[in-house]
This record gives sequence, structure tokens and C-alpha cells, in this order.
Amino acid sequence: MTNIGDYAPCPFCNATNAEKVKFTWWGGLLGPKLLKHVKCLSCGKGYNGKTGKDNTTNIVIYSIVVAVVVLGFVLVLFTALGVLMYVTK
Repeated sequence: MTNIGDYAPCPFCNATNAEKVKFTWWGGLLGPKLLKHVKCLSCGKGYNGKTGKDNTTNIVIYSIVVAVVVLGFVLVLFTALGVLMYVTK
């Protein structure tokens, strides 16, 4: 689906034709939606379709936040399991 004019020009080649990215390895289904990630149809590079800027910094921040949340969740699960094992001794 090409949305010519719906997105900011590509910061790499200045082309105006881009398409919305639905899935990425770094963000699954949610990441590209949150970061307004689009892919330039001329050069193939991804960027923020709203601001027209490179999304690399935002992707790194998003990945770190997701990792911290997941690790926090795992820590809570292991803590709860440890407490449960201690109580049922």
C-alpha cells in the first residue's frame, strides 16, 4: 500500500513515496505503530513517517524499554515462585 503524500519525505533520498511497516524484527507488530515507522519505496530505508527523521535512536530506546519491562516481569515471577516454594516447605 503506497501512501504518496501521507508521510514526510525520506531523510535519506528525499523521496515522497513510502509505505507503512506492519511488522519488524525489533518491534513486532506494536513497535512500528508506536514509532510511526514507514519504509521508503525508492531507497528501501525505514524512518519516522510523521517527523521525517531516522528512527534508529527511537528503536534503541524502544528495545531497551521492552527489555527492562520483560526482565522486570521475569524477576517478579521468579520472586513469587521463590516465596511460594518457601511458604509451602
